[in-house]
Amino acid sequence: MSPVSVVKGQFEIDTSDADHFEFQQAARKILDTPLLNNSVDPDGYRLVRRHLRRLRDWFELNTGWRLIDDSTVIRLNKQIVPLTPTACAIASHHSAHLGKADIPFTARRYVLFCLAAAALERSDAQTTLGRLADEIKVLAHQHHMPGVEFAFATRDERADLAAAVKLLVQLGAIRRVSGDEETYLQAAGDAVLYDVERRALARLLVAAQAPSRIAAGLMGDVPPIGELEQLLLPAAMAHTEDDRNRTIRRELTVHLLEDPVVYFSELPEEEAAYLTKQRSVLADRIANLTGLTPEIRSEGVAMADPEDRLTDVRMPESGTDGHAALLVAEQLAKQGSAETPIIREWVDGWSVEYRTYWRASIREPGATASLVQSVLHKLVALGLVAVNGHHVRALPAIQRFRFDAARLSAAPTGTSQIPAPAQLSLLSVYEEPLQ
Repeated sequence: MSPVSVVKGQFEIDTSDADHFEFQQAARKILDTPLLNNSVDPDGYRLVRRHLRRLRDWFELNTGWRLIDDSTVIRLNKQIVPLTPTACAIASHHSAHLGKADIPFTARRYVLFCLAAAALERSDAQTTLGRLADEIKVLAHQHHMPGVEFAFATRDERADLAAAVKLLVQLGAIRRVSGDEETYLQAAGDAVLYDVERRALARLLVAAQAPSRIAAGLMGDVPPIGELEQLLLPAAMAHTEDDRNRTIRRELTVHLLEDPVVYFSELPEEEAAYLTKQRSVLADRIANLTGLTPEIRSEGVAMADPEDRLTDVRMPESGTDGHAALLVAEQLAKQGSAETPIIREWVDGWSVEYRTYWRASIREPGATASLVQSVLHKLVALGLVAVNGHHVRALPAIQRFRFDAARLSAAPTGTSQIPAPAQLSLLSVYEEPLQ
């Protein structure tokens, strides 16, 4: 049983099980920050190190992930291969970002991040941002990257490099000694000095196959993210039934840990049968490790976070984008599907209805189209909708955000104005939980 309970909306900790609570916090820390550097997050590093053996045993048994203690760095080698269409869509909608207010990483920023890491691998113990930029130009030229040029002549180009370098700083692969990236944005040059942290840098990549080897075998376009992950992280051969069951258990545990929801209907037949039989065991095991709350319904399984911290995409969320996402989700939950032009019409209408509350810039030309794109990106990232071209299809978990007017009108006087089932159930509010 989790030592965290909810009493009248407040979290309370069972201090009689303080050690287990700390173990859960250590598990949550390493899941949220799989590369922990003592110089970047000393408190988190010490917390995980105190429970290292238990965590290592749990991840090895249940996921097959290795937990490595490398002196000043702890690395959880997550290996995640999407199993289903929704899992693939979720994986492709969680880009890296430096902070909540920063734009998600683009393909160009990811390329710069990889080139910067490669340049740092062969650099001196210290380097500057200007020198790193020069080395990236050389690497890009050596590897014949058609259509990709890095001149860093404009502020936007330098901003992309600065973002990639800041992510390396956040991960502890380099440590800023003097200067700051904002100075580099104004004018290129040796504006920032870094120490290269070789232990953290060496632990950045998690792949069973060398990416360069995989790239050499690719013909034409890059495959979808699920196929690419399968190439980088090929599954181990299963020679016996026990091996196969262990592989399935680990795959399902990984996706229950990492994905907002896992739908039975999308799983391969063998995995769906295993999850149907073992859903309570798997969910309870994850809940015991992390404090996540299992929601098991006829359509699938989700592990909800009562603290709302083990996610980089939140819903509900305040602000114009958050409100629009809730409204779109509610409408799609009622209708089941819609075309994107229709959704834009909804948002156009709401931008007038809620103009007092929404940001003023939403009334500028093209603003609602951008808002709809942002909303759909969030809904896909949470496994709530599937988008195919202009067609948007609601997935079962979106029923959590359905406003049931019939239940509201039938509620006794003085009760909450929001129906409790719509708040508590992640999947269909009209289905009883599986036992």
